[in-house]
Amino acid sequence: MDESGDSGRPLPGAGGSDPGTGPDKGKPRRPADPGGGLLMGRPFGVPVYVAPSWFVVAALITWVFGGQLDRVLPGLGGARYLVALFFAIAFYASVLVHELAHTVAALHYKLPVRRIQLQFFGGVSEIEKESETPGREFVLAFVGPLLSLVLGGLFYIPLQFVEAGTIPGVLLAGLMISNLIVAAFNLLPGLPLDGGRMLRAVVWKITGKPMSGTVAAAWVGRGLAVTVLVGLPLLTHTGALGNATSEISGFETVTDALLAAILAGIIWTGAGNSLRMARLREHLPDLRARTLTRRAVPVESATPLSEALRRANEAGARALVVVDGQGNPKGVVREAAIVGVPEHRRPWVAVSGLAQDITDGMKVPAELAGEALLDRLKATPATEYLVVEDTGEIYGVLSTVDVERAFVAAMARPSA
Repeated sequence: MDESGDSGRPLPGAGGSDPGTGPDKGKPRRPADPGGGLLMGRPFGVPVYVAPSWFVVAALITWVFGGQLDRVLPGLGGARYLVALFFAIAFYASVLVHELAHTVAALHYKLPVRRIQLQFFGGVSEIEKESETPGREFVLAFVGPLLSLVLGGLFYIPLQFVEAGTIPGVLLAGLMISNLIVAAFNLLPGLPLDGGRMLRAVVWKITGKPMSGTVAAAWVGRGLAVTVLVGLPLLTHTGALGNATSEISGFETVTDALLAAILAGIIWTGAGNSLRMARLREHLPDLRARTLTRRAVPVESATPLSEALRRANEAGARALVVVDGQGNPKGVVREAAIVGVPEHRRPWVAVSGLAQDITDGMKVPAELAGEALLDRLKATPATEYLVVEDTGEIYGVLSTVDVERAFVAAMARPSA
C-alpha cells in the first residue's frame, strides 16, 4: 500500500490528531434529497416537482392577467381571476412540455436526469452529466425552444376558428404569445439559457475545447443580464412594449425595475454557476481514489483499540480495517468513533465495536476517478470506504473528509 496518496499523518489517538473530525463526523450521511417542492408525477421515470416559488408566480400571473381580462372582457366580473388562474396553470404546463423535451433528448443520449422542477420564472431539467459531443449539446439545448415554438403554432391554429373577444380566444392568444416569448427568450445566446448552451456547443465545435465554449457563453450571459437590467425598464418606459409613456404609473415603473433586477440576477447567477461547474468538471479527473486513499492496517475484530492504534502508528497508517481469520475485510473502523473513546478505556475496547460493516457499495476500486468516483460515493453514503485492487486485495481506506478537501481544492484551482 505504499503507492497511496497518504500524507503519513497518524490516526487520532495514535501519536497525533486529524483536523476536520468531530462528534458528528462518524455518522453516515443521508443521501441528498432529490425533492424541491411538491411532487407532481414521474413522466419517463423522472420526478417533476413544483417549487414553492411557483405558487407566488402563479398568484402574480393570476392577478396581472385578471386585470388585463377586465379590460378585454369586462362582463366577467370576479370570474376573470378563475380564467386567469387557468391561464397560469396552462402556461406552466407549456413550460413543463419545454422541459420534457430536454429530458427526452437527454434520456435518448443515455444521460441521467435527476429531476424537473417548475419554479420562479420557468423550469429546469437537472441533467447530471455533460454531453459527450458539441452536436449532442446543441440538440439538447435546441429541443426546448423548438417545442415552445411548436406549441405556439398549435395554439395559433384553433385561434383562427374562435372569436377574438371570447374567453377561448383570449386564452389561446395568451398561450400562443407566451410560448413564443419563452422560445425567443431561451434562444438568447448566453448561459444559463438554452441559446447559451447552443453558443457553447458552437464554440466547443470550433475550438475543440468545451471549457472555451462555457467561458464564451457565460460572459455573453453576463452581458445579457446587464442588458436586461438596464434595457427592460427603458423599453417599458419608452412604450416600446406597447404602453404609452403617459399611461405608466410610478408603481408600474417600480414593478418593471424589480422584474428586470430579478431576471438579471437569475441570468448572472446562472452564468456564474455554469462557469464554476465547468471548472469543476475540468479538474474532476484529478480526484483519484488511489491518490486519496489512506494506508490501512488489518486487525482482527477482538483486537483492543490501543493495540490496533499502536500497529497503525508503527506502520505509518491512518486507517484500520477489521478482517476475519482468513484476512477477508469485514468492517472499517470509523475515525470519529476512535476520537470518542477516552485513552484510558482503549485497552478494553475491541475494534469490532467501532467498525462499520462493509457493504458492496462501500468497496471502491482503486482506479476509480473523477465523476465516476463521486457517483459511487453518492450512491452509498458513508464516512469511510474500503479501497480494493482489481484482484480484491485491500489497498486502503478512503475517507469522505479527504474527498471533500480535494473537491474544494479542485474548485479553487484556475482553469488551464
